Amino acid sequence: MHFLYNILIILVPSVLKTVALFNKKIKLGVAGRKKTFPLLKAQLSPNDNTIWFHCASLGEYEQGYPVFKNIRHLYKNHKIVLTFFSPSGYEVKKNTDIADVVCYLPWDSKANAKQFVSLINPELTIFVKYDIWPNLLSELKSKNRKALLISALFRKNQHYFKYRFMQKALFAFDHIFTQDEASKHLLENIGYRHVTISGDTRFDRVSSQLNMDNSLAFIERFKQDNLCLVAGSTWPEDEALLVDFINNSPDGIKFIIAPHNIKAAQIEKLTLAITKKVALFSNKAQANLEESNVFIVDTIGLLSKIYNYADIAYVGGAVGHTGLHNTLEAAVFGIPIIIGSHYEKFPEASHMIALGGMFSIKTKTELTQTLTQLIQDSNKRQQAGNQNAHYIKKNTGAVIQIMDFIRN
Repeated sequence: MHFLYNILIILVPSVLKTVALFNKKIKLGVAGRKKTFPLLKAQLSPNDNTIWFHCASLGEYEQGYPVFKNIRHLYKNHKIVLTFFSPSGYEVKKNTDIADVVCYLPWDSKANAKQFVSLINPELTIFVKYDIWPNLLSELKSKNRKALLISALFRKNQHYFKYRFMQKALFAFDHIFTQDEASKHLLENIGYRHVTISGDTRFDRVSSQLNMDNSLAFIERFKQDNLCLVAGSTWPEDEALLVDFINNSPDGIKFIIAPHNIKAAQIEKLTLAITKKVALFSNKAQANLEESNVFIVDTIGLLSKIYNYADIAYVGGAVGHTGLHNTLEAAVFGIPIIIGSHYEKFPEASHMIALGGMFSIKTKTELTQTLTQLIQDSNKRQQAGNQNAHYIKKNTGAVIQIMDFIRN
């Protein structure tokens, strides 16, 4: 199987060059990977002490950020290389000050792995959650380079536990910090023993949001003293449910929608579907925010602050099968959360539902019933929100455990 993997990993880049002609995201990745080795050669020298962070995409970056920040402070004289597999992470964070060099991860061929590890020669490598690449990890192991996997979350049907060469890749990590006990047991079942249940570093990440200035003057102008529902990272299937409720909602309720897709055509379609008065972030200077009922955030990077103004949150991605977005960003502000029904791969959602702070819906009717109850019953809103805030606070501390291990 490893032999087949090595053949495919050589063929895939050539295939993607053709696909890139028709797909913008893949085109970004193809073009970006061409720059990886020249960039590393230009920015690094053999005398540099380096540390390597790897994230599949933006979500893993946010997950690893609290650890990255601490390492950056601890190793001030080291150069830090940050790699992404996906354009979704690289394009947003290519200018982050957490690293000295930000680039795409090269394809995991044996030749690329040798060249990549030789160029950066990291004293310490941190992978976040998963995105395990066997040839790169094998090369690190052969060079006796220290590597850690943090916030790992495994399921028994993943290929890491089906194929021996993928299991071998896991053994290249000196230590693995898992989010839960089930992930630890899966590792122990294949004989891996250097594992600690530290929890999810995302809890530390979102908790730090409470220490920041989350004020947004234009949101305050929009919300005023009204009850406010914030719908974050929504997809069209989420919006199809929400729009019907919004159009038939009583006076005195404000709605903020931050769609995942902020392309002009999608924003226009959403705006036209809403019969209430709508204001756009891109046109907020000209809009009458005080008199608007709905505010559509057609930009990125503000959602974590906007949740501060929510009385109720709706988090998208679980009505369809695109994947539930980050519910912890909302939960940290102590507000009730509504999601769709496809959340099986997100243990934090299951936990908050069991605690009574989160509510799962499938249909417009269920959404209407849940929202109506939360709007009308302030005690229920407060109790649910308190459960979420307590859940976040209870699960912080992963970063302390990881940093203690690194220091020692």
